[in-house]
Amino acid sequence: MTATETSAHRSVEIERKTLETQVRVRLDLDGSGRARLDTGVPFLEHMLDQIARHGLIDLEVHATGDLHIDAHHTVEDVGITLGQALAAALGDKAGIRRYGHAYVPLDEALSRVVIDLSGRPMLTYEVPYTRALIGGFDVDLLREFFQGLVNHAAMTLQIDNLRGLNAHHQAETLFKAFGRALRMAVEPDPRMAGITPSTKGRL
Repeated sequence: MTATETSAHRSVEIERKTLETQVRVRLDLDGSGRARLDTGVPFLEHMLDQIARHGLIDLEVHATGDLHIDAHHTVEDVGITLGQALAAALGDKAGIRRYGHAYVPLDEALSRVVIDLSGRPMLTYEVPYTRALIGGFDVDLLREFFQGLVNHAAMTLQIDNLRGLNAHHQAETLFKAFGRALRMAVEPDPRMAGITPSTKGRL
């Protein structure tokens, strides 16, 4: 992994190269929701666009991987690299709100996402998809994406799809809610300027 701080803002660029994938993520937490995505996995790009737009994050993701096998390594490694970028952009987390939550509906589907930028990786993921494939995309890979992200961003993330009949709607509400919860959690809190939001004094 290589990391480059790209501005005085909370903006970083992370590259991760393995024998299976090459991933580059550029992230600006103080952006306007712009996304530039090229992963070879169209449904993943659709979901990443939800994070950028609803999180007001500028996000660039470029990935190549062993898609001739399947999309597993690419999706997981994009999650890992995005998690590394979030951790790097947040630094010591002084002055942020730390917690975020969102409920997002899409027609019949409703999902809830709760985030704690705790420094402790923990994923709770309760999503009863109504089918195994969205187009040709394996819905199991979405959990792998979030697990990789959680492990490397060191966040507690609770994801619950409360209802839904259409698997595309179920997945899209997860990512929209994640984007909105992340936007809340990373937002600077003017009452906490320079203060780490923890009784421990660090996160």
